Amino acid sequence: MGGARPPVRGAARKARLRLLSGLPPALDWFARRPRLAALIGAACISFSGVLYRFAEVSPSTGTVYRALFGLPLLALVGYAEYRRHGPLPSSTIRLAAVAGIFFAGDLLFWHHAIEAVGAGLATVLGNLQVIVVGIVAWLLLGERPSHSTLLALPVVLVGVVMISGAVGADAYGTDPALGVVLGIATALCYAGYLLVIRRGLRDPGRPAGPVAVATVFTALVGSVVGVVGGDLDPAPPVASLAWLAVLGVTSQSAGYLLISISLPRLPAVITSIILLAQPVMTVILSMVLLAETPSLTQLLGVVFVIGGIAAATVPVARIRDGLAASGMVRASDPIRKAEKGPNGP
Repeated sequence: MGGARPPVRGAARKARLRLLSGLPPALDWFARRPRLAALIGAACISFSGVLYRFAEVSPSTGTVYRALFGLPLLALVGYAEYRRHGPLPSSTIRLAAVAGIFFAGDLLFWHHAIEAVGAGLATVLGNLQVIVVGIVAWLLLGERPSHSTLLALPVVLVGVVMISGAVGADAYGTDPALGVVLGIATALCYAGYLLVIRRGLRDPGRPAGPVAVATVFTALVGSVVGVVGGDLDPAPPVASLAWLAVLGVTSQSAGYLLISISLPRLPAVITSIILLAQPVMTVILSMVLLAETPSLTQLLGVVFVIGGIAAATVPVARIRDGLAASGMVRASDPIRKAEKGPNGP
Protein backbone atom coordinates (compact mmCIF):
# COMPACT_ATOMS: atom_id res chain seq x y z
CA MET A 1 0.00 0.00 0.00
CA GLY A 2 2.75 2.40 0.98
CA GLY A 3 4.54 1.92 -2.31
CA ALA A 4 1.45 2.90 -4.28
CA ARG A 5 1.10 6.39 -2.84
CA PRO A 6 3.90 8.34 -4.56
CA PRO A 7 2.65 7.64 -8.12
CA VAL A 8 -0.85 8.66 -7.08
CA ARG A 9 0.44 11.89 -5.56
CA GLY A 10 2.55 12.52 -8.66
CA ALA A 11 -0.43 11.99 -10.95
CA ALA A 12 -2.62 14.21 -8.80
CA ARG A 13 0.04 16.92 -8.83
CA LYS A 14 0.27 16.81 -12.62
CA ALA A 15 -3.51 17.00 -12.90
CA ARG A 16 -3.59 20.05 -10.62
CA LEU A 17 -0.87 21.75 -12.67
CA ARG A 18 -2.85 21.15 -15.84
CA LEU A 19 -5.87 22.75 -14.24
CA LEU A 20 -3.79 25.72 -13.13
CA SER A 21 -2.41 26.27 -16.63
CA GLY A 22 -5.90 26.14 -18.11
CA LEU A 23 -4.53 24.67 -21.36
CA PRO A 24 -5.32 21.41 -23.14
CA PRO A 25 -2.80 18.66 -22.31
CA ALA A 26 -0.88 18.90 -25.61
CA LEU A 27 -0.31 22.65 -25.22
CA ASP A 28 0.26 22.21 -21.50
CA TRP A 29 3.34 20.11 -22.32
CA PHE A 30 4.80 22.99 -24.33
CA ALA A 31 3.75 25.55 -21.71
CA ARG A 32 6.02 23.76 -19.25
CA ARG A 33 8.89 24.10 -21.74
CA PRO A 34 8.48 27.73 -22.84
CA ARG A 35 11.97 28.13 -24.30
CA LEU A 36 11.52 25.11 -26.56
CA ALA A 37 8.03 26.26 -27.52
CA ALA A 38 9.26 29.77 -28.34
CA LEU A 39 12.16 28.45 -30.41
CA ILE A 40 9.93 26.16 -32.47
CA GLY A 41 7.28 28.85 -32.85
CA ALA A 42 9.78 31.48 -34.01
CA ALA A 43 11.26 29.01 -36.51
CA CYS A 44 7.81 28.26 -37.91
CA ILE A 45 7.00 31.94 -38.38
CA SER A 46 10.44 32.71 -39.83
CA PHE A 47 9.72 30.41 -42.77
CA SER A 48 6.44 32.18 -43.67
CA GLY A 49 7.85 34.38 -46.43
CA VAL A 50 9.94 31.56 -47.87
CA LEU A 51 6.97 29.17 -47.98
CA TYR A 52 4.79 31.81 -49.64
CA ARG A 53 7.44 32.27 -52.32
CA PHE A 54 7.67 28.52 -52.84
CA ALA A 55 3.89 28.33 -53.34
CA GLU A 56 4.04 30.74 -56.32
CA VAL A 57 0.49 32.03 -55.90
CA SER A 58 -1.15 35.45 -55.92
CA PRO A 59 -1.40 37.54 -52.73
CA SER A 60 -5.12 36.86 -52.30
CA THR A 61 -4.74 33.14 -52.97
CA GLY A 62 -1.94 32.89 -50.45
CA THR A 63 -4.00 34.74 -47.84
CA VAL A 64 -7.11 32.59 -48.28
CA TYR A 65 -5.41 29.21 -48.34
CA ARG A 66 -3.00 30.03 -45.52
CA ALA A 67 -6.03 30.76 -43.37
CA LEU A 68 -8.00 27.72 -44.53
CA PHE A 69 -5.13 25.30 -43.96
CA GLY A 70 -4.35 26.82 -40.57
CA LEU A 71 -7.95 26.72 -39.38
CA PRO A 72 -8.38 22.97 -38.58
CA LEU A 73 -5.67 22.90 -35.90
CA LEU A 74 -6.93 26.15 -34.37
CA ALA A 75 -10.49 24.82 -34.42
CA LEU A 76 -9.41 21.56 -32.79
CA VAL A 77 -7.63 23.35 -29.95
CA GLY A 78 -10.48 25.84 -29.75
CA TYR A 79 -12.95 22.98 -29.31
CA ALA A 80 -10.84 21.61 -26.45
CA GLU A 81 -10.97 25.08 -24.88
CA TYR A 82 -14.75 25.14 -25.36
CA ARG A 83 -15.14 21.83 -23.54
CA ARG A 84 -12.94 23.08 -20.71
CA HIS A 85 -14.18 26.66 -20.35
CA GLY A 86 -17.48 26.91 -22.22
CA PRO A 87 -18.36 29.15 -25.19
CA LEU A 88 -16.53 32.34 -26.01
CA PRO A 89 -18.19 35.57 -24.84
CA SER A 90 -19.97 37.43 -27.64
CA SER A 91 -17.73 40.46 -27.09
CA THR A 92 -14.65 38.30 -27.67
CA ILE A 93 -16.13 36.93 -30.91
CA ARG A 94 -16.83 40.46 -32.18
CA LEU A 95 -13.31 41.61 -31.37
CA ALA A 96 -11.84 38.51 -33.01
CA ALA A 97 -13.85 39.22 -36.17
CA VAL A 98 -12.47 42.75 -36.36
CA ALA A 99 -8.98 41.40 -35.70
CA GLY A 100 -9.42 38.96 -38.59
CA ILE A 101 -10.18 41.83 -40.94
CA PHE A 102 -6.98 43.59 -39.86
CA PHE A 103 -4.99 40.38 -40.27
CA ALA A 104 -6.32 39.91 -43.80
CA GLY A 105 -4.99 43.37 -44.62
CA ASP A 106 -1.69 42.47 -42.99
CA LEU A 107 -1.26 39.34 -45.13
CA LEU A 108 -2.45 40.96 -48.37
CA PHE A 109 -0.12 43.95 -48.04
CA TRP A 110 2.74 41.73 -46.91
CA HIS A 111 2.37 39.37 -49.88
CA HIS A 112 2.42 42.34 -52.27
CA ALA A 113 5.46 43.73 -50.42
CA ILE A 114 7.25 40.39 -50.88
CA GLU A 115 6.75 40.66 -54.62
CA ALA A 116 8.12 44.21 -54.60
CA VAL A 117 11.12 43.95 -52.27
CA GLY A 118 11.59 40.26 -51.39
CA ALA A 119 10.52 38.07 -48.48
CA GLY A 120 13.34 39.04 -46.14
CA LEU A 121 13.10 42.82 -46.38
CA ALA A 122 9.28 42.75 -46.45
CA THR A 123 9.29 40.81 -43.17
CA VAL A 124 11.63 43.32 -41.54
CA LEU A 125 9.35 46.17 -42.63
CA GLY A 126 6.30 44.32 -41.33
CA ASN A 127 7.90 44.22 -37.89
CA LEU A 128 7.66 48.00 -37.69
CA GLN A 129 4.37 47.22 -35.94
CA VAL A 130 6.34 47.36 -32.68
CA ILE A 131 6.81 51.10 -33.20
CA VAL A 132 3.37 51.58 -34.75
CA VAL A 133 1.58 50.01 -31.77
CA GLY A 134 3.30 52.47 -29.43
CA ILE A 135 2.34 55.46 -31.58
CA VAL A 136 -1.28 54.31 -32.06
CA ALA A 137 -1.65 53.62 -28.34
CA TRP A 138 -0.37 57.16 -27.70
CA LEU A 139 -2.73 58.82 -30.19
CA LEU A 140 -5.87 56.79 -29.49
CA LEU A 141 -5.47 55.53 -25.93
CA GLY A 142 -3.40 58.31 -24.39
CA GLU A 143 -0.59 55.88 -23.45
CA ARG A 144 2.55 57.96 -23.84
CA PRO A 145 5.38 55.89 -25.34
CA SER A 146 8.61 55.43 -23.44
CA HIS A 147 11.62 57.65 -24.05
CA SER A 148 13.39 54.69 -25.65
CA THR A 149 10.59 54.35 -28.21
CA LEU A 150 10.76 58.04 -29.11
CA LEU A 151 14.55 57.85 -29.44
CA ALA A 152 14.31 54.71 -31.58
CA LEU A 153 11.87 56.24 -34.08
CA PRO A 154 14.43 58.30 -36.09
CA VAL A 155 16.83 55.33 -36.15
CA VAL A 156 14.10 53.10 -37.56
CA LEU A 157 13.11 55.73 -40.14
CA VAL A 158 16.71 55.96 -41.37
CA GLY A 159 16.70 52.18 -41.80
CA VAL A 160 13.43 52.31 -43.74
CA VAL A 161 14.87 54.89 -46.13
CA MET A 162 17.91 52.67 -46.69
CA ILE A 163 15.75 49.64 -47.46
CA SER A 164 13.65 51.70 -49.91
CA GLY A 165 16.61 52.16 -52.25
CA ALA A 166 16.48 55.95 -51.97
CA VAL A 167 20.07 55.79 -50.69
CA GLY A 168 22.82 53.78 -52.36
CA ALA A 169 22.81 51.76 -55.56
CA ASP A 170 21.76 48.30 -56.75
CA ALA A 171 18.80 48.04 -54.38
CA TYR A 172 17.17 44.60 -54.41
CA GLY A 173 13.56 44.19 -55.54
CA THR A 174 11.37 45.02 -58.52
CA ASP A 175 10.18 48.20 -56.77
CA PRO A 176 11.87 48.74 -53.38
CA ALA A 177 10.14 52.08 -52.74
CA LEU A 178 6.72 50.51 -53.29
CA GLY A 179 7.82 47.60 -51.11
CA VAL A 180 8.50 50.02 -48.25
CA VAL A 181 5.06 51.61 -48.62
CA LEU A 182 3.42 48.18 -48.63
CA GLY A 183 5.60 47.09 -45.70
CA ILE A 184 4.46 50.08 -43.65
CA ALA A 185 0.84 49.27 -44.58
CA THR A 186 1.54 45.71 -43.38
CA ALA A 187 2.81 47.05 -40.07
CA LEU A 188 -0.24 49.30 -39.64
CA CYS A 189 -2.64 46.40 -40.23
CA TYR A 190 -0.69 44.06 -37.97
CA ALA A 191 -0.65 46.72 -35.25
CA GLY A 192 -4.44 46.95 -35.57
CA TYR A 193 -4.69 43.17 -35.33
CA LEU A 194 -2.55 43.05 -32.19
CA LEU A 195 -4.37 45.90 -30.45
CA VAL A 196 -7.76 44.28 -31.10
CA ILE A 197 -6.90 40.61 -30.56
CA ARG A 198 -5.19 41.37 -27.25
CA ARG A 199 -8.45 42.84 -25.98
CA GLY A 200 -10.12 39.57 -26.93
CA LEU A 201 -7.44 37.35 -25.40
CA ARG A 202 -8.09 38.23 -21.79
CA ASP A 203 -8.32 34.55 -20.81
CA PRO A 204 -4.86 32.88 -20.93
CA GLY A 205 -6.57 29.49 -21.09
CA ARG A 206 -8.04 30.32 -24.53
CA PRO A 207 -5.12 30.98 -26.90
CA ALA A 208 -6.80 29.36 -29.92
CA GLY A 209 -10.52 30.15 -29.87
CA PRO A 210 -10.37 33.89 -30.67
CA VAL A 211 -7.64 33.34 -33.26
CA ALA A 212 -9.74 30.63 -34.93
CA VAL A 213 -12.59 33.14 -35.26
CA ALA A 214 -10.19 35.77 -36.59
CA THR A 215 -8.81 33.27 -39.11
CA VAL A 216 -12.29 32.59 -40.49
CA PHE A 217 -12.77 36.31 -41.16
CA THR A 218 -9.28 36.55 -42.64
CA ALA A 219 -10.22 33.89 -45.19
CA LEU A 220 -13.54 35.63 -45.93
CA VAL A 221 -11.95 39.06 -46.45
CA GLY A 222 -9.15 37.56 -48.55
CA SER A 223 -11.74 35.82 -50.75
CA VAL A 224 -13.73 39.02 -51.28
CA VAL A 225 -10.60 41.04 -52.11
CA GLY A 226 -9.39 38.28 -54.44
CA VAL A 227 -12.69 38.07 -56.32
CA VAL A 228 -13.00 41.85 -56.64
CA GLY A 229 -9.36 42.24 -57.61
CA GLY A 230 -9.41 39.23 -59.94
CA ASP A 231 -6.31 37.51 -58.57
CA LEU A 232 -7.93 34.72 -56.53
CA ASP A 233 -7.17 31.25 -57.86
CA PRO A 234 -9.83 28.87 -56.49
CA ALA A 235 -7.87 25.80 -57.58
CA PRO A 236 -4.09 26.32 -57.33
CA PRO A 237 -1.73 23.57 -58.57
CA VAL A 238 -1.17 20.63 -56.23
CA ALA A 239 2.42 21.68 -55.53
CA SER A 240 1.22 25.15 -54.52
CA LEU A 241 -1.45 23.67 -52.27
CA ALA A 242 1.18 21.53 -50.57
CA TRP A 243 3.36 24.55 -49.77
CA LEU A 244 0.31 26.52 -48.62
CA ALA A 245 -0.70 23.63 -46.36
CA VAL A 246 2.73 23.68 -44.73
CA LEU A 247 2.47 27.47 -44.41
CA GLY A 248 -0.98 27.30 -42.84
CA VAL A 249 -0.17 24.56 -40.34
CA THR A 250 3.21 25.93 -39.28
CA SER A 251 2.78 29.72 -39.32
CA GLN A 252 -0.95 30.36 -39.06
CA SER A 253 -1.69 27.84 -36.33
CA ALA A 254 1.20 25.91 -34.72
CA GLY A 255 3.70 28.76 -34.76
CA TYR A 256 1.23 31.24 -33.33
CA LEU A 257 0.02 28.87 -30.61
CA LEU A 258 3.55 28.04 -29.49
CA ILE A 259 4.58 31.70 -29.38
CA SER A 260 1.40 32.79 -27.57
CA ILE A 261 1.72 30.23 -24.78
CA SER A 262 5.49 30.60 -24.33
CA LEU A 263 6.14 34.34 -24.27
CA PRO A 264 4.10 35.10 -21.11
CA ARG A 265 6.12 32.39 -19.34
CA LEU A 266 9.55 33.73 -20.32
CA PRO A 267 11.66 36.58 -18.94
CA ALA A 268 11.13 39.87 -20.79
CA VAL A 269 14.65 39.89 -22.24
CA ILE A 270 14.23 36.44 -23.81
CA THR A 271 10.86 37.49 -25.22
CA SER A 272 12.44 40.54 -26.86
CA ILE A 273 15.33 38.55 -28.30
CA ILE A 274 13.01 35.94 -29.79
CA LEU A 275 10.75 38.52 -31.41
CA LEU A 276 13.73 40.41 -32.82
CA ALA A 277 15.46 37.27 -34.06
CA GLN A 278 12.49 36.19 -36.19
CA PRO A 279 12.81 38.85 -38.96
CA VAL A 280 16.59 38.43 -38.96
CA MET A 281 16.14 34.68 -39.45
CA THR A 282 13.77 35.39 -42.35
CA VAL A 283 16.34 37.64 -44.05
CA ILE A 284 18.99 34.91 -43.76
CA LEU A 285 16.63 32.16 -44.93
CA SER A 286 15.54 34.28 -47.90
CA MET A 287 19.13 34.84 -48.94
CA VAL A 288 19.99 31.15 -48.64
CA LEU A 289 16.80 29.49 -49.93
CA LEU A 290 15.45 32.13 -52.32
CA ALA A 291 18.75 33.61 -53.53
CA GLU A 292 17.62 37.09 -52.55
CA THR A 293 20.49 39.57 -52.67
CA PRO A 294 19.79 42.78 -50.76
CA SER A 295 22.36 45.50 -51.30
CA LEU A 296 24.81 46.43 -48.58
CA THR A 297 22.84 49.63 -47.99
CA GLN A 298 19.61 47.67 -47.57
CA LEU A 299 21.28 45.24 -45.18
CA LEU A 300 22.57 48.20 -43.19
CA GLY A 301 18.99 49.46 -43.18
CA VAL A 302 17.93 46.13 -41.69
CA VAL A 303 20.49 46.67 -38.91
CA PHE A 304 19.08 50.14 -38.24
CA VAL A 305 15.47 48.91 -38.18
CA ILE A 306 16.17 45.91 -35.94
CA GLY A 307 18.47 48.00 -33.75
CA GLY A 308 15.82 50.68 -33.35
CA ILE A 309 13.16 48.11 -32.50
CA ALA A 310 15.57 46.54 -30.00
CA ALA A 311 16.16 49.92 -28.36
CA ALA A 312 12.40 50.40 -28.05
CA THR A 313 11.58 46.93 -26.71
CA VAL A 314 14.51 45.31 -24.91
CA PRO A 315 14.10 45.99 -21.17
CA VAL A 316 17.61 47.32 -20.51
CA ALA A 317 16.77 48.37 -16.95
CA ARG A 318 15.58 44.86 -16.08
CA ILE A 319 18.71 43.34 -17.57
CA ARG A 320 20.91 45.70 -15.57
CA ASP A 321 19.01 45.05 -12.36
CA GLY A 322 19.18 41.32 -12.95
CA LEU A 323 22.93 41.50 -13.47
CA ALA A 324 23.27 43.58 -10.34
CA ALA A 325 21.25 41.06 -8.36
CA SER A 326 23.54 38.29 -9.55
CA GLY A 327 26.64 40.27 -8.60
CA MET A 328 27.81 40.79 -12.21
CA VAL A 329 27.39 44.57 -11.89
CA ARG A 330 29.09 46.20 -8.90
CA ALA A 331 27.28 48.71 -6.77
CA SER A 332 30.24 51.04 -7.40
CA ASP A 333 29.53 51.04 -11.14
CA PRO A 334 29.72 54.79 -12.05
CA ILE A 335 26.76 54.56 -14.42
CA ARG A 336 24.62 52.84 -11.81
CA LYS A 337 25.67 55.39 -9.15
CA ALA A 338 24.82 58.26 -11.49
CA GLU A 339 21.38 56.80 -12.15
CA LYS A 340 20.68 56.33 -8.43
CA GLY A 341 21.95 59.74 -7.43
CA PRO A 342 24.14 60.67 -4.48
CA ASN A 343 21.59 59.49 -1.92
CA GLY A 344 20.51 56.34 -3.77
CA PRO A 345 20.41 52.99 -1.98
